Amino acid sequence: MVLVTETIDRAGLRFLDLDALEAAVRRDDPFPFLIAPGFIPPGARAAIGADYPAVAGPGSFPVEELRVGATFRAFLGELEGPAFRRAIEKKFGLDLAGRPTMVTVRGEARLRDGRIHNDSRSKLVTVLVYMNDAWEPAEGRLRLLRSATDLNAVAAEVPPEAGTLLVFRVTENSWHGHLPTSGPRRVVQLNWVESDAVVRRERARHGLSARVKRFLSRWH
Repeated sequence: MVLVTETIDRAGLRFLDLDALEAAVRRDDPFPFLIAPGFIPPGARAAIGADYPAVAGPGSFPVEELRVGATFRAFLGELEGPAFRRAIEKKFGLDLAGRPTMVTVRGEARLRDGRIHNDSRSKLVTVLVYMNDAWEPAEGRLRLLRSATDLNAVAAEVPPEAGTLLVFRVTENSWHGHLPTSGPRRVVQLNWVESDAVVRRERARHGLSARVKRFLSRWH
């Protein structure tokens, strides 16, 4: 990977506060990550929240499987755009030029969600943007972990509150999970991945899962 040090152009961004990203401190223990509260300004949060897609049931859905309005699509355009990519490259010392992206959207959690896991190594960087208006309980706060088996081996904890950004490098030990919860838990996930083949495979996998969840939801 090539270290990127170029100046980031913030012009024309409506939904993303790259100054909040730049101010966030990258931590490298136990793996490289950063947390940036206020990454989406309040006015933009309200606009995105009002246009957040209807997500039928728990689980992550490829954005291609959802009906997406103009505001939410514009937000995704910035999230997948060059200014944000360059800001992440600079923050993590990466070269992501030419790497494809994939986006999934979640609307609610179920009690069996949140088990400790690591993302596929075909994913290079994971970006999570949380969109719940507020979050008080301990349950559902994502924990970045020092262990593949212990949910209490916490390096950092992230409440899924609107406008909060979490970014981490996918490494062999980038374990994460959360205590069980159920109910609305809005989060947009973007990944830079190794190749277009990964995008096709993941979209097919998530798409099949989404269709199964929709079918099952009709019977509950």
